[in-house]
Amino acid sequence: MKKAFLGILFLVVSYAHAQSDPGFGIKAGLNYGGTGDISDSASRAYQDPSSDIGYHVGVFGRTGEKLYLRPELVYTKLNSTYEDNDFSMQKLDLPVLVGYEVIGPLSIFAGPAFQYILDTKYDGITLGDVKNDFTVGLNIGAGLALGKLGIDLRYERGFGDNEAEFLDSNGIITDGSRIDTRPDQLILSFSLNL
Repeated sequence: MKKAFLGILFLVVSYAHAQSDPGFGIKAGLNYGGTGDISDSASRAYQDPSSDIGYHVGVFGRTGEKLYLRPELVYTKLNSTYEDNDFSMQKLDLPVLVGYEVIGPLSIFAGPAFQYILDTKYDGITLGDVKNDFTVGLNIGAGLALGKLGIDLRYERGFGDNEAEFLDSNGIITDGSRIDTRPDQLILSFSLNL
């Protein structure tokens, strides 16, 4: 699975660097949202996170005119707060978006987002490895192109549960508590065509 992700990553980066027209650029912005619930199988209790601000930076390529394909490679940092503890996750995202220019500078887009989790941290608690480092989600949104500048707003949601279990100080799984690392967020991006 990691080899497939690295292969796709290589193709996107190669594609982006091969662009000689304005279809290549950089992007950055803010994420608002977080991850899933914390669950405790022993007591069947759940904790919902409060949403926090995260950020992302990356590159993109674009091919096509009115109907277009836009692959991106983005580093993302997510934050969620559970009562008094903070959870953070770092990941590489590879959205492959199909877009359509609706009218003038307005376009809509959607597509799968391939995600590779780099690191997870939870204040005061040791986490085991997430079940799957590589997951798939969905991006759907709209954007405005203003010359070389662009702005878009999208919603991202992971498809399947992807949990990490809590460990005690000896590295042994605790009472069955786990956190769902699946993203659920709004993403505001600013881009610049190069």
